[in-house]
Amino acid sequence: MTEIPSASTPGWKRGFWSLMVTQCQNAFSDNALKFLIIGLALGRANSESERNTVVAVAGLLYAGPFLLLSMFGGWLADRFSKASVMHGVKLAEVGIMLFATLALGLEIASLQYAAVLLMGCHSAIFGPSKYGILPEMLPLEKLSWGNGLLELLTFSGVILGMMAGGFLAEYVHVGQYVSGLILAALAVGGWWASLHITRVKAASPDCPVRYNPITDLSTQLRLLHSDNDLWRANWGNVGFWFVAALVQQNLVIYSESVLRLDRFQNTLLLSALLIGIGIGSAAAGFLSRGRIEYGFVPFGALGMALSTIPLGIDKIGIEGFTVSLVTLGLSAGLFIVPISAVLQHKPAPESKGAVQGAANLLSFVGIFAASGIQFVLNKIHLSSGQVFWFCGVAALFTGIYAAATRRGALKNLLQLFDREPS
Repeated sequence: MTEIPSASTPGWKRGFWSLMVTQCQNAFSDNALKFLIIGLALGRANSESERNTVVAVAGLLYAGPFLLLSMFGGWLADRFSKASVMHGVKLAEVGIMLFATLALGLEIASLQYAAVLLMGCHSAIFGPSKYGILPEMLPLEKLSWGNGLLELLTFSGVILGMMAGGFLAEYVHVGQYVSGLILAALAVGGWWASLHITRVKAASPDCPVRYNPITDLSTQLRLLHSDNDLWRANWGNVGFWFVAALVQQNLVIYSESVLRLDRFQNTLLLSALLIGIGIGSAAAGFLSRGRIEYGFVPFGALGMALSTIPLGIDKIGIEGFTVSLVTLGLSAGLFIVPISAVLQHKPAPESKGAVQGAANLLSFVGIFAASGIQFVLNKIHLSSGQVFWFCGVAALFTGIYAAATRRGALKNLLQLFDREPS
């Protein structure tokens, strides 16, 4: 049985901050490599159709492993020490980035796409241990705070990685192997940081190997369904990633067809959204004051819904559009932090990794569903502005559903500042 840490548990701060550094580097390098290879491929494309194919193929190669390997990553997180799993995954990243360096140096597109696929595999296995270890290294009163910081640093790494990948693709002319060597050096740094993550015990060392991800997912869904809070938090997490993916996809269409922005300006708009999510996540962790504050779920969902209203108004100025994106991100950050904390805290210690693996997989089901819904909404001739309104309605219903087991959550949130922190 994994020992539950307390505020007096020695050494948790060093292990926690090592995890934060590791995750920030992980998010940065993932996105830098993906956007570097997308940028190079777009430079070789000769038509709009080829450019669209490049983006779609890179996205599928990165996301596909999350559907296939998330449950395996969850099993590893339960069967072995989550810290040890992360050490091994980060060491594998060094090899992947060296392979990417070779692919970039040889200028072979198929090998470059293979590097994106391998990084997707790496991150799919890394995720359950990353999230599952938080309740094992942090005292409960720090869990929301820790999730807030994790999300802040994750989205910061995503933003910087996107920008770095585009910059490397555009401005490195001495040979793209240089970009690969930079990413390989960062991978070494991430591996070194992972060595200092708190060494927790294996939660379920006798856990049998689970070969079939479908039956494993079915088992975890039954486990989630046995607890209303867990069940609703899981689908709240899926809904969050569905809305986030749909907003991101629609943002690309809207910025090009309505705002007439170039690719760099579109990246800045997306950065405004991600910055909002990061700040909102950090704020939720800080304002929770030592609790898992369910009240942020409906409050954040309402904020997301209201923020999409200006996004769908014709002839909105770029300034107003950007402000609305930031407030949408802030609200999304408030929404996701308590959802993540519930998914980490509620499962039994021996199944935290498996639950995180299931949540990881299902979040990518939500992301893939967003692509299908985007296609359907376009076919029925909804404008890109109206698609934002659809996102707002989806967010509102997701928040209502996820918080339904805690009907007094919003009332408790309103009393938050009248309480002493636990």
